Amino acid sequence: MKKQDITKLSNEDLKKEISNLKSQLVNLKLTHKMAPIENPLRITGMRKSIARLNTELTKRSNQA
Repeated sequence: MKKQDITKLSNEDLKKEISNLKSQLVNLKLTHKMAPIENPLRITGMRKSIARLNTELTKRSNQA
């Protein structure tokens, strides 16, 4: 997700997206442990996306 897309989301949407990505990350890690996935860099990319969303959420809470 790009920064422009993240800034357009509301706080509730950010929280929903974070929880969605976290559950996807858990499933992806589990799948990778059982059998190596085709592109293991997807795990890193998903972690970075979660971090971007958390950063935006923290930034908004500090401004309020």
